[in-house]
Amino acid sequence: MRIPNLLVVLLSLSLFNMTDAIAGASGHAGHTPGTGSGGAAGCVKARLSKFQPGHMATVAPEAEFSFMVTGIQSPDQVEVTVKTIPVEITGEDKDSFYLIKGKLPAELKNVTARVNVKVNAKSPRCEAENGWLVKITE
Repeated sequence: MRIPNLLVVLLSLSLFNMTDAIAGASGHAGHTPGTGSGGAAGCVKARLSKFQPGHMATVAPEAEFSFMVTGIQSPDQVEVTVKTIPVEITGEDKDSFYLIKGKLPAELKNVTARVNVKVNAKSPRCEAENGWLVKITE
């Protein structure tokens, strides 16, 4: 009688672990509070990728840029600056990631500037920061 009960408990525990693994594999584990491998106590560190235009690309003033972010709940968590100038951004939910878009500041001309991206989180250890350089012409 004890063995069937033990099997039920073990099967239940393994199913809970599978649902966490599936939530984390979607790339949007931070999209729903309380999901992911860390649960409420852990966090999913955001990942930044697909920076456009690419690193060291030559662009015009006010050129558009974009990048992908996974592991966030809202695009409001993302801050972008270019040469310490805050940039207004928009975020589009693409199911497994957010596509973030913005424009370079008009006042930056004939300069190489870093597009700096910071993802804010409740816990400092869950925050992410990255960026890339662009050459802005006149």
